[in-house]
Formats: sequence, structure tokens, C-alpha cells
Amino acid sequence: MVEDKPTTNPQTGDEISKKALKKQQKELEKAAKKAERKAQTQSQQQSTGETEDVSIGKYGQMDMIQSKEKYENRKFTMIKDLDESMENQTVWLRGRLHTSRAKGKQCFIVLRQQSYTVQGLAAVNEEISKQMIKFISNITKESIIDVKATVKSVPSEIESCSQRNVEVHLEEVFVVSAAKPQLPLQIEDAARPVGEADETALNIRVNQDTRLDNRVLDLRTPANQAIFRVEAGVCKLFRDILTKKGFVEIHTPKIISAASEGGANVFTVSYFKGNAYLAQSPQLYKQMAIAADFDKVFTVGAVFRAEDSNTHRHLTEFVGLDLEMAFKYHYHEVVDTIGQLFTELFKGLRDIYADDIKAVSQQYPVEPFKFLEPALRLEFPQAIELLAEAGVTLGEEDDLSTPDEKLLGKLVKAKYDTDFYILDKYPLAIRPFYTMPDPNNPKASNSYDMFMRGEEIISGAQRIHDPDFLTERAKHHEIGK
Repeated sequence: MVEDKPTTNPQTGDEISKKALKKQQKELEKAAKKAERKAQTQSQQQSTGETEDVSIGKYGQMDMIQSKEKYENRKFTMIKDLDESMENQTVWLRGRLHTSRAKGKQCFIVLRQQSYTVQGLAAVNEEISKQMIKFISNITKESIIDVKATVKSVPSEIESCSQRNVEVHLEEVFVVSAAKPQLPLQIEDAARPVGEADETALNIRVNQDTRLDNRVLDLRTPANQAIFRVEAGVCKLFRDILTKKGFVEIHTPKIISAASEGGANVFTVSYFKGNAYLAQSPQLYKQMAIAADFDKVFTVGAVFRAEDSNTHRHLTEFVGLDLEMAFKYHYHEVVDTIGQLFTELFKGLRDIYADDIKAVSQQYPVEPFKFLEPALRLEFPQAIELLAEAGVTLGEEDDLSTPDEKLLGKLVKAKYDTDFYILDKYPLAIRPFYTMPDPNNPKASNSYDMFMRGEEIISGAQRIHDPDFLTERAKHHEIGK
């Protein structure tokens, strides 16, 4: 163990520890550097004829952060927390310089943290110099800066910022990390509303190739920030709701020894001396868990499918939310549980993630999502009847095409004022052989799909659990011949 033996302070003659002396020396070096910078600035001012800079030490480029010291007394405030209740409070903020605009003896900036923004104002006064205003106006967009500022309420809302009722009056501004002057895309261009929602009518568009080549910049737009938060919110709500209902989360293998479904649409990967496959579905593992008396399980994880991305519904990789549960007497116990899951999830998104949904809709305008509680449930013959009234004729055992599903979504919305509904009792002929037939109608099955705005988001059914009956159904479909 090394002792911290006292030594003599060369200035006072008092005994102090080596650690304290080292700290004191660092402070002296720091003060000397500050004085040197001040002298250099004053010298430059004298040579250029500028007036004395009263803001020296209140702005500039920060030294590189190398974790040399802690600023424990500097507490940063989040932009999203700024409101009228903080009137006249002095705060430290760290964010990206979104925009800046100098006009005469003042400079306006917009500071951004994720999708939250606040307007800042610096104006020449007894403590703010022209040199400081010039420095602020020359900071490049997307630079990370620290500002010390006073929160002030505003007489009228600032429409261009998320914090509309306040602005911050800048007192100190330091560049933490400077961005290049020329960026491959501008955040405000990448964030412009699509279609007629672009009130500026500038028709400036950032194409997809540019976005993907500069994904880091593209992900800074408010809509993209919000999309990721909403996605996280869906997964959190899914987990929380099902956990409260007694479900257990399981994690299933993603590298498997055999194709989990059809076999034609799987990714093959090299697995030591052989081949393996990326899982298309956790289905078999969920069923194993139920057979192992887990009773209710769910999983959130990656799904891989070797499908060409011809439509927005064909993705080679996505996050799947799956559940499986046993029931006592009727498969509607499962249907009811899933229906409740969705209505609770929709309410959670509406109540908790309203700001994020609004941020997305500002760039990609869409009508508010509507749903009923309990969820609307229709039987397949009712869907056929609705389509027939709209001029689309289908047989009682015909499947719905994608255009049929989209039209049905519009018809259901017009009649029932809901974007979410359950379609029950699909024809047995269009379902897999292991689907349980409806005991009251030999042409129907105990199966269902659920739709959002005319697009299927989940499919389920009661599976045949009796071996003899399953064999009979397999023979009926001529499976194994």
C-alpha cells in the first residue's frame, strides 16, 4: 500500500498531501492557460481594432473530453423538461445546433435533443459581446454544444419548436464537438412532411439512397426518433400487458437444424461442418412450452424469411411478437385475450406515446387510429356479405386476396368506425390441415385473423391435439402420399 505522505506547499510552507498538491498544481496550470488565452484574444483585438471582449471565458471550443476530470457541479437539464414552471431558472443544456440565424446584434438558435427543440436567444449587452454573437452565428449545424442559459416564457407560442411556451437566453456557449460545414443532407430537408402536408411547398426531397447512405443523419429527424420510441413502446406494452395476464416470456433459438416452415424461404448458414437455418418462426418452441405445461408464453425476437421485398409486407428480417396459450373449453378464450391485448396496447400508445405519434404524423400525415372496446369481431360470412354489397363476389370457401382485405378494411371502417377488427371462422378448405374444424359447420374452422386498416397483422387457430383426428385430417389432405 502506497502512503500519501505530506509535503510542503511551496507557496505557503504548510504541509499538504501529494494528492492535494497535485490537484493544486493542475488548477494553477488551468488558470495559466485561461490567462494565456485571454491575453491572446486581447492582443488580437488590439491588432484588429476591435473593442474589448467582455465575454471572454463565456464561449469557445471546449477541450477534447478525455475523462480527465468531473464537472459534478454542472447538472444538465433535458430540453423536454423546459416549461413555464422554470421561469428565470438558470440551466445547462447540451444538444445539437439545429439552426442559427444572426440579425444585427442578436442571434437566434434552435437547440435539439433527439426530437425535442427549444429556441435560444443571445443579444449584445453588458455581458454578451459582439464577438460572442459572431462566434455563435458561425457554429456549424449539427455541432454538439453546451449552453448556460436562463429560461424565459414567451408572449406567443414558438411554432417551430417542441417547447413552444419558453425560450432560453444564452449566457455561455461552448462547442463540444464541431460538425463539418457541408453535410450530405440537411436534417430539416430530411424531416419535411410528405405530399401536400409540406406547407412551404419547396418540394425538397431527400431520396432513399441518400438517406440510407447517411443513415446516422437521417435517424436524427424527429419522425425517425419517434418511430424507434414507438417501436420500443409496442414491445414494452406487449410484455407488460401479457405479464400481468400470467404469461411467461421465453427466448427461442434462431439458428436451427431444419427449416421451421415450408423450407423454400429460409436462409441457410454455414454451421461448422454442416448447414443450419435461420428461424422463420418460434412456432414449434411455443407449442413445446405449452405441452410442457407453461400454460401461457410469449416471445419477442428476430424472424428471418428469405423473401424478396416486393411489398412493405415482405421483409427478410423483422421483430416478431408471438404468443401461445392453452385454453379450457373454447378457443375464443384465446381470441378474447388477444383482442384485449390489442385494445390495451392501442390505449397505451394513445395515452403514453401521443407526442411521438404526433411527431411521426407531422412528417407522414395519417388519420388518428380508431378502435372499439371490446374489439369488433366478425365472422367470415359477414365479410363476404360486406364485399358483395360493394360489388365483389366471392364464394363461401374462397380466400380473401390482398385487394379484398384492403377493401374490407375500408368497408368495416365506414360501417363500424374502427380500424381494428377480428375476422373469425375462416373456411376450413383454405386453412392448414392441422386446424380444428368448426363442430357446428363442417365447412368452417376454428381459426381467425386480425386486421389493422385492412392488413392482416396476426393469424391464429385452434390446432388439432388428438393424434387420431390429426392423422385423419392429414389423410384427407393426402399428406404423406
